Amino acid sequence: MKKLGIIITDPEDWTARALTDAAEKKGFSPFDLDLRAAEVSMSSATEKLAAKKSTAVFKVGDVKLCDLDAIIVRDAGAGTFEGVSFRFDILRELEAEGIPVVNSPEAIRDAANKYHTSYLLAKAGLPVPETIAVQNVKAALRVISRFEDAIIKPVFGYKGKDIARVKGGEIQFSDRKVESSSLEAILSKLLEERGMLYIQKFIENPGRDIRAFIVGGKAIGAIYRNAASGSWVNNLSQGGNADRCVLTEEQKELAEKAALAVGTTFAGVDIIEGFAEKIDKEIKIKPNQIEGKPQILEVNGTPSGKGIFDAWGINPAEYIINYIENIL
Repeated sequence: MKKLGIIITDPEDWTARALTDAAEKKGFSPFDLDLRAAEVSMSSATEKLAAKKSTAVFKVGDVKLCDLDAIIVRDAGAGTFEGVSFRFDILRELEAEGIPVVNSPEAIRDAANKYHTSYLLAKAGLPVPETIAVQNVKAALRVISRFEDAIIKPVFGYKGKDIARVKGGEIQFSDRKVESSSLEAILSKLLEERGMLYIQKFIENPGRDIRAFIVGGKAIGAIYRNAASGSWVNNLSQGGNADRCVLTEEQKELAEKAALAVGTTFAGVDIIEGFAEKIDKEIKIKPNQIEGKPQILEVNGTPSGKGIFDAWGINPAEYIINYIENIL
């Protein structure tokens, strides 16, 4: 029986449980593993290399990670730089030992970094919102003035947290009230915390975006993520809700190319539809009236499958396990 490691931090997470259940149904022996409990011991390489064995022992509890046939990464865990780096080093080293790791550490790293994702997408010729990264307040104010309506995202953010929108000189945050400070003072504080600012032009949209789920290079389904009333953030974790979405051929192709550009085997690709031109907010827009060109916002290398399962009954975990079965 093939041994499959599933890297998790929350055993009750829907996607983690779905992967474990799908693996068992396919005849795998799954191990839920939290890399925050991992230990690595090393010894002199000479004798090990002569015997063609690893020079390190990777363990989580009693499980020796080099005994696994494959690894799926659901969540390696957040934390300090050294802790996160250590866990990703373990995944890189296991991959070097010949164990398939899906998604690869490199793909997860590139997808997690919104700035680098934008670079990879643009390099691949894929449409992204106009994006400018700066490292001082004066440059940030210049970009915001030119964009007129701008979004400032944390490069390593998640679940729609800590996103700011600046319009007409006023700033709003996605998940908290604005401090009673000037825009310049708030930008200065963000720069002090982050070291740089990742700024995108806000794309006028019908109050929703699209999350397309890709496995093995193919789109298996998609949902609309509708913003909560009065909100400009579409994340489900920020009060949004999901509806079924049938991708157009253009959207499907973009999502598949985006996942490929970032190197992911499975991914959630976020697309904004936009309008052909700015439309009066009082006009109610129907889906068939949306004529703007789709643009790619982000690629998530560790996506939840719950939204698409709830909307369509499509279980991405089954597709991921089928992919693993086919490569072993």
